[in-house]
Amino acid sequence: MRLDPAAAVPPVAERRIHQTVVHGTELSDEFHWMRAANWQEALRDPAVLPADIRAHLLAENAYSDAVLAPVKPLIEAMVREMRGRIKEDDASVPSPDGPWEYFESYREGGQHPLVSRRPRGGGADQIMLDGDALADGRPFFDLGGAAHSPDHRLLAWSHDDKGSEFFTLKVRDLSTGEDMADELAETGGDAVWSSDASRLFYIRLDDNHRPLKIFRHVLGTSQQADALVFEERDTTVFVGMGETTAGGLAIISGAQSDSTETWVLDLEDAAATPRLILPRIDDVKSYPDYHPDWQGRPTLFIRTNDEAEDYRIVAAPLADPARANWIEIVPHRPGVLVLSATVLRDWLIRLERENALPRIVIRNLTSGEEHAIAFDEEAYSLGVIAGYEFDTDTLRFVYSSMTTPNETWDYDMRARTRTLRKRQEVPSGHDPEAYVTRRLMAPAPDGETVPVSLVYAKGTPLDGTAPVLLYGYGSYGASMPASFSTARLSLVDRGFIYAIAHVRGGMEKGYRWYRTGKREHKTNTFTDFIAAAEHLIASGFTAKGRIVAQGGSAGGMLMGAVANMRPDLFAGILAEVPFVDVINTMLDDTLPLTPPEWREWGNPIEDVEAFRRMLAYSPYDNVRPQAYPPILALGGVSDPRVTYWEPAKWVARLRAAKTDANPVLLVTNMDAGHGGAAGRFDRLAEVARSYAFAVAVTDAAENAA
Repeated sequence: MRLDPAAAVPPVAERRIHQTVVHGTELSDEFHWMRAANWQEALRDPAVLPADIRAHLLAENAYSDAVLAPVKPLIEAMVREMRGRIKEDDASVPSPDGPWEYFESYREGGQHPLVSRRPRGGGADQIMLDGDALADGRPFFDLGGAAHSPDHRLLAWSHDDKGSEFFTLKVRDLSTGEDMADELAETGGDAVWSSDASRLFYIRLDDNHRPLKIFRHVLGTSQQADALVFEERDTTVFVGMGETTAGGLAIISGAQSDSTETWVLDLEDAAATPRLILPRIDDVKSYPDYHPDWQGRPTLFIRTNDEAEDYRIVAAPLADPARANWIEIVPHRPGVLVLSATVLRDWLIRLERENALPRIVIRNLTSGEEHAIAFDEEAYSLGVIAGYEFDTDTLRFVYSSMTTPNETWDYDMRARTRTLRKRQEVPSGHDPEAYVTRRLMAPAPDGETVPVSLVYAKGTPLDGTAPVLLYGYGSYGASMPASFSTARLSLVDRGFIYAIAHVRGGMEKGYRWYRTGKREHKTNTFTDFIAAAEHLIASGFTAKGRIVAQGGSAGGMLMGAVANMRPDLFAGILAEVPFVDVINTMLDDTLPLTPPEWREWGNPIEDVEAFRRMLAYSPYDNVRPQAYPPILALGGVSDPRVTYWEPAKWVARLRAAKTDANPVLLVTNMDAGHGGAAGRFDRLAEVARSYAFAVAVTDAAENAA
């Protein structure tokens, strides 16, 4: 089962030379025209996209459909398999809050969640939001945040019907099930209630899709009357907001990739304004949580990398949290990264990672005694679920590995006992003992070792013949968990080894792992991925030309870079919403993410060295005449993060430059944005298409039935 490149003639994009000079270097971009001049308007309404651009994207979609036609039966078979592994009428474990417990569920055949509650201790379910009904008749629908009011009477909820992540916020009266007249447009999707439930605080996005302003909305009034509570004038900053678990206080953050600034807002005072508590310090990130009465006074517990690269935890009085008043609670330990800290009445819970494996550590806030929750598998994923209640001895966490389905546990921190609340069901059947999970360490060119997580079926030949799908990301400090995926089994059951390369730019090996994979060290991300591929070959798992590389968003930049650097290693490249037009994007300060991400990549407008460095690896700018493997690139027409024109331009330039006959395909979702299809079953078709591409380009037809 192979692709059919001869099934249609690939689109030939018109070349319209656009030239600029930056730092004395002439940049020529023959496909600049694909960037619509009205892109801000098109985010809100994709129908206004210029006709020539829309026609080109549709022609690319038609060509991809023709080339992928031979694998359509495999795609359909994979979708059936993937759907068969999903418990369709599933529900989350309810989270208690006062007289109610809240949960999400799906109905049989439903694409979207039902947001529900039931009386605590038992009683009839109340569906607060029916995602399927709300999505009915819409080409795209994404249910955003849903926050019930402190008195449990109202629900603030949001939705996006374009994929552009402009969320409309509404308020539902839970006694009637009807929405009130309040409607707040172009928000970030989440809301924080005042303590008396008379007001909402929310972030409104500006014309360039940036979260810089927080407004206060009084129920029953128009959005035009909303008061501006907070404004960040620095466009390199992302503003975020959330209520503390203890309640009564909201935390407002102004985050850059390497620093933070924090304010608090009193939710009990109708006229309150934010108060700065942690001013910005270069290269310092601090994340506070709130305890209203620790040792007799309101206290902040702060997870910070101030003089602690892998973070420490300190306590400080809310009234004066200056650094001079800090009390060290958890000291810094190099190589042990503190990922999160959660404060409850009697407990401080931290999630930390050492040697790429996570563990939960629980500290009694009275005695200072600590104990840990850890697991024995070679590679696994562990996450803490924040509940609604502050005064509790119960911690909820989720465990999985690449062979073990998700398990939701409640842990009694006082008795130190676990209760399994839910094990992910796989209706079509799953035997963890039929699979193997491994953790390898691949040597990088500079002497570092790169963790690689593997899963494969027992009986898969480890003689160099197995195909591999190698996934990578490596940006923003995001770590890729070695977690369970039912969809992934459709590859593994066909003889694939699924591998995750935990490359620099993530934080699998501590903050240093992130720091040495950004800005001037960015190429480490690419060479780490190549090293992981070469180690899989050297270790006998696979062979050159049997590896399909996959990455999305910033991981798509990784895909573009390794395609340019080592195209001979790969049987194919899966680049999903790929950030590949690095120079042009980072030179355009009107784009939503450009100013905030100068700290991550460098600012090529002001810094000539950053410009030259980025120009040397930017995938679009380094396409050259050489043989490339088959490539499948995915985009979304209303994507505000990686705009549709990045993959479109990249594919056009690749097709014009390459010296081989391998297909380069572009599929643009004309009804969605960065996350692709929102419906859970619609999304399966997208995953299956990518996996079928991987099967086809590795010539794994004998296992494709």
